[in-house]
Amino acid sequence: MTPDLALPSDWYYWPEDQVWANVHDDGSATVGITQLGIQLSGEIYMCRAKSLGTEVAQGGTVAVVELAKAIVAVKSAVAGTVIERNETLADQPWRVHRDPYGKGWIARLKLKDFKADEPQLLRGAAAVAAMQQYAREHEREFIPATTPGQSA
Repeated sequence: MTPDLALPSDWYYWPEDQVWANVHDDGSATVGITQLGIQLSGEIYMCRAKSLGTEVAQGGTVAVVELAKAIVAVKSAVAGTVIERNETLADQPWRVHRDPYGKGWIARLKLKDFKADEPQLLRGAAAVAAMQQYAREHEREFIPATTPGQSA
């Protein structure tokens, strides 16, 4: 099984934890889970970002998600302070599945020191190559995801 790895090419990715950051000109970044991360996790029943004002380290927990058999921490690709949460995910966690790079974003952070975070991140072809390798290494872990009203 080869997952669809269509990624926004100008965003930043942390393939080890399957998360992304879209860095904005105002010194903030929107963060979320990659499509590959979703394919590995299965259906998300709950998604809750950290509270506003919470400081998050790069690689630190920015949210928790409830899966069929576990509650899992979602890591942040960048360090910063939570300034916005995607409140629609409280009632519609399936948005993470349907649109992980759009309406399924998890939180927005005011960046702490992006220049310190950037060397650990990948983008463009390097991100795709790293995720393809990750997919090959974790191929047996893929779980068909379903969303309300859909079957696997």
